[in-house]
Formats: sequence, C-alpha cells, structure tokens
Amino acid sequence: MDGKSLLILLFVIIAGAWIWHHLGLRQIALHHARRAAKKEGVQMLDDSIYLRRMRLARSPDTIIAFQRMYQFEFSTVGDRRFLGWVILQGRRLESVHWQPYVEDKVLH
Repeated sequence: MDGKSLLILLFVIIAGAWIWHHLGLRQIALHHARRAAKKEGVQMLDDSIYLRRMRLARSPDTIIAFQRMYQFEFSTVGDRRFLGWVILQGRRLESVHWQPYVEDKVLH
C-alpha cells in the first residue's frame, strides 16, 4: 500500500468515525426532545430531529466544544405545528427552547 492510498484510507476512517459520533449525539438530542415534550405536555411530531446549526463555543469542561442545535416539531391538541430546539454542548444538554404557542382548546 502506497502513501496516497494510506492517506485516503485514513481520511475515510476519520470521516466514518465523525459520522458515527454525530449519529450518537443526534440520538442523545432526540432523547432530550422526547423527554422535554412529555414534560411540557405536547406531542413531538414525526419522531424526528435534525441538526440546524453547529458552532464552536466556550465550554466549562474544556476550552472549546462543539455546540449543536437540533430542531424538531411539536403540536398541542390540533393540527398546528410548532418548532422546538435542543441545544447540546458536546454531549451535555445545554437547553431546550420552544416556539411560543397557545394550547388549542377542544370544544365538546
């Protein structure tokens, strides 16, 4: 195996490890979103979450860490959709934010 092939293989391994790590963090964010939705009394829609933003931020544990913002959709009673955000710093939950919403009232 020559140097060029070894470099390409190393790049593929690093890229695969990065993707694997990102998928694990996505699962952590999904867990926090589900738990927060249950606590808030709203329904998380589509049971999905996606990465909205990633940036470097100051961390209390290390000098810098990646801060990731994941976005999801939720609903109160009814068919209106609202947005929610889970912010992770590294693997740690930093915060959960909700788009302002008014609970729909069911009329009987």
